[in-house]
Amino acid sequence: MYAEIIVDIASEQVDRVFTYRVPDGMKVQPGMRVVVPFGPREKEGFVIRLKEQPDYDENKIKDIRETMESYPALLPHLMDLAWEIKEKSHCPLCEALRLMIPAEMRGGRVKVKTETFVRLLIPAERIDEAIQAQGRSKKKKLLISILSDGREHSLEELRGMISNVREPLNDLVSREMAEVFEKEALRSPYYGRMDAPPDPELTDEQQEALSELIPALSRPQKPFLLHGVTGSGKTEVYIRLVREALKQGKGAIILVPEIVLTPQMINWFRSRFGNSMAVLHSRLSAGERFDEWRRIRMGDARIVIGARSAVFAPVENLGAVIVDEEHEQTYLSDRFPQYDARDVAASRGKREKAVVLLSSATPSVYSYAMARRGDYTLIEMPHRVLNRPLPTVHVVDMREELRLGNHSMFSALLQQKLDDCISRGQQAMLFINRRGYASSVNCRKCGETIKCERCDVSMTYHSVDHTLRCHYCGAVHPMPKVCPACQSPYIRPMGTGTQKVEEELNKRFPGAGVIRMDVDTTTGKNAHFELVDRFRAGQAQILLGTQMIAKGLDFPQVTLVGAVMADLTLNFPDYRSAERTFQLLVQVAGRAGRGEKSGEVVIQTYQPDHYAIAGAATQDYRAFFAREFGRRKADLYPPFTMMARFLCEAREMETALQTAEDIRKRILAEFGHTPLARRIFFIRADEAPITRIQDRARAHVLMKLLNHPDTDRLLARFQEMAGEEYPAKVQLEINPASLA
Repeated sequence: MYAEIIVDIASEQVDRVFTYRVPDGMKVQPGMRVVVPFGPREKEGFVIRLKEQPDYDENKIKDIRETMESYPALLPHLMDLAWEIKEKSHCPLCEALRLMIPAEMRGGRVKVKTETFVRLLIPAERIDEAIQAQGRSKKKKLLISILSDGREHSLEELRGMISNVREPLNDLVSREMAEVFEKEALRSPYYGRMDAPPDPELTDEQQEALSELIPALSRPQKPFLLHGVTGSGKTEVYIRLVREALKQGKGAIILVPEIVLTPQMINWFRSRFGNSMAVLHSRLSAGERFDEWRRIRMGDARIVIGARSAVFAPVENLGAVIVDEEHEQTYLSDRFPQYDARDVAASRGKREKAVVLLSSATPSVYSYAMARRGDYTLIEMPHRVLNRPLPTVHVVDMREELRLGNHSMFSALLQQKLDDCISRGQQAMLFINRRGYASSVNCRKCGETIKCERCDVSMTYHSVDHTLRCHYCGAVHPMPKVCPACQSPYIRPMGTGTQKVEEELNKRFPGAGVIRMDVDTTTGKNAHFELVDRFRAGQAQILLGTQMIAKGLDFPQVTLVGAVMADLTLNFPDYRSAERTFQLLVQVAGRAGRGEKSGEVVIQTYQPDHYAIAGAATQDYRAFFAREFGRRKADLYPPFTMMARFLCEAREMETALQTAEDIRKRILAEFGHTPLARRIFFIRADEAPITRIQDRARAHVLMKLLNHPDTDRLLARFQEMAGEEYPAKVQLEINPASLA
């Protein structure tokens, strides 16, 4: 037998199958990982297929050295998916195959963990006799007594109960009264334990949604888009759909956009499904991720919850793929090979005949447009559970606050609402999408703004350790005492960040307790869960955070939400800035009034008349969509076109710009006189909006491409061009998550 193998080397030169002989007695299946000789070295590879006859002289064919697992690491449908990603991203096949397994499995960087266990070999009827026979040895008597329950006890557990347990244990083993053996010990990522709550009664809207979704488990249909307002009970729909899939012997994948949402979703599902659930996300240790992946692969866990990469989980007989908060840009991977987890979910659903459910209170413009066109089946849940009202939203014009002499970061209305909320013993959430203490440090004499030496961005002041930090490259510098430009002592932090708001809140409400959630406070492994858990337990009345608190979280005692600087995202250099602002504000507003008490929201803005702000205030998604869709159509932005760019990075801006200009000219020269030129609606070489990151100058060739079958040929050629040698590093980005 012979095997066709993709060697795990990410190079176009070796992106083809190589034939190896399967040695007698070695069990090899498609999808297995193997070690093979490749030139002077041994390399890992993926078995693509088996065949009985080689295509060339078998005397030149080498043997497979060994298999890396006793089972195929890659399921057939995931291998097919890898071929699809290769075609779409124009990457070597091994790069696509790597997406299907935990990164630590490559190179044997993670192993199965074993633990030493002990079991008693004495028959139950002779245990009392054996205890008596130990004479004056209290340790041996105690050891036999502990082991007499018939269970296997870990050596670590016994050490905690008996000091120097090895000596009496070795004696029992030597007399064949006990045995010591190694057993696999799973590394568990779960934090705390959950009790199973009773099933809540479904609302009419939830039942209607399930009446469309459940039949699709046995009768494949096009993807579904569930548009349900915040608090409408979308998660309960997921749970009932997954339960039905399990009844039919099928599995499910639930994707969440942020790690911060994972613990909450895990708890909800663990309480209902127990150990049949596994979790995959980047905060797990290498061992935890490996063990969870193997539980899924072996079929011990039929439900998977995780962030973007969990869409590749090796679930056999997949019944449902659910994408929660489908509008989030975190589902886009900008790393090579690029992929959109929503597209991958749809592909898996079609290939494996599974239900695909995209869900959001604020669907992306693209997804809602697909539903209006009929490519998705739209399901709507316009009311909250128990007919609870949506929160009352107040928009405060901060220009008017300044005119009235209020220079505080809190408007008079927000201050009053906070006072009332705290005095009533209720909870509030404050959202500001900027971490740190101050967004910049400026000299009041010469106007100098301190920027990162390696990035074209302002340094952010952090008051905790009096440092300036770059949020792009991580550079840290002490806060200067004088201006670096003019030596003036009049240098001050300017603007507002989460740390500054936290300081002000602690001054104003010293007994209320403030929990801050941003990148700086959630670096620990379980930090997200611990902070959320503290707030849910009532250990603080105010939760302050960046966009990680703006979606998904459910706190019944929160009656007030404040958006301190609501229009920050409106100023981003991106055609999606209005959409993202609307989504953020509606999502953060949805945290208020989810329990029995009604909620209020205060949106502070300098642009109260902007349609994204006004739309968020009325929480009218359809009205916002109509306005935004019309603007995109008029300006020919996605979904009417496709955005693509060559990002060029070099030490010097001149090199980056020249590379970008050379690429632009090559594109025009190659396609300018062909029919494909009509698919390029717009092309420009220019500096990127952020001109330097991590000491690399950045320029780009920005393009709008018309959506057309011919465009795939253009993109394939562009990917080839991006892989060529240039004075600058070049990467092709298709509909990138950020155009900065």
